[in-house]
Parts: sequence; C-alpha cells; structure tokens
Amino acid sequence: MQDMLPPLTEEGAGFEPVRIRQFTVFLENKVGRLQTLVRSLEEMEVRIVALSIEQSADSALARLICADPDTSRRALMEAGFAFSEVDLLALELPKRTRQPLIAICAALLAAEINIHYVYPLLSYPRGPALALYVDDPTLAAQLLIRKGFTLIGESDLRD
Repeated sequence: MQDMLPPLTEEGAGFEPVRIRQFTVFLENKVGRLQTLVRSLEEMEVRIVALSIEQSADSALARLICADPDTSRRALMEAGFAFSEVDLLALELPKRTRQPLIAICAALLAAEINIHYVYPLLSYPRGPALALYVDDPTLAAQLLIRKGFTLIGESDLRD
C-alpha cells in the first residue's frame, strides 16, 4: 500500500490563515490599570504590536494584538484580566497606491462588507499596516487579495 499524503488543508499543508488574533481586555477605570496590563505582557516577553483603547465613564476596553498570541493569552489569564479573543484581518498599506484607505473601503463596500473598526499596527517591519474587524473576514480576505493587497498572518508579526 502506498503512503497516503495528508489533504491540502490548514493542518496538512502548513497553511496559515490570513487572520490575526486580537484580545479585548476589560479594564476598570482606575489609575495605573493600563500599565498593569502592559507590564503583565512585557514580563512574559510579549511584544504588543497594536493597541487601541475605547473609554467609557467607568471602564475601558483595550484591544491588543501581540506577536505571540498563545503566550499573551496565558499572561492575561495569570494576571486575572477579563478578556475575549476575536480574529481580525491585517494588511500592509501599499506604498505605490496614493489613497490606500479609499481602495480598501471601496473593495469591501462593493461586496457590502461592513468595517466595524480599524486601527494601525504600531510596528511592522515592511511599513504601515492596519488591523480591521469586518463582517465576513473570509470574503473580505479574498477580495483584498484579488485587489492586490498583502494580508498579514500571525507569523509575520514575530521577530
């Protein structure tokens, strides 16, 4: 009997999904709480790649993208933070396109895909990049790739 090759699936072919994980961390509105969050990640040698804060009267939501999501999850759990995880799309902003934000919005609008929020990556070695939370990440990824955008996977965020 011949050896069977695994199917060309995510597990069988070394395929990496073109999504990155975001942690949304609930923070009480207390002085120093953000510093405690950042310190708990940095003590585990986790590099924060993107950060966005949504403030309300008595609490805040910190959205984080880290270079090592598995270690980040462990650090947040050990520090006792309430958090959730969600997949986002991240993409490089092309240098040759004059108005890349218009091109991104137009591509997604054509397929009636809503952008719920977007924020920049703090550090990405190949230049400016954005993280997007959209209605249909699979279709959005396909459209953006067809339009010539380069999507970023989790391995691209590691040093």
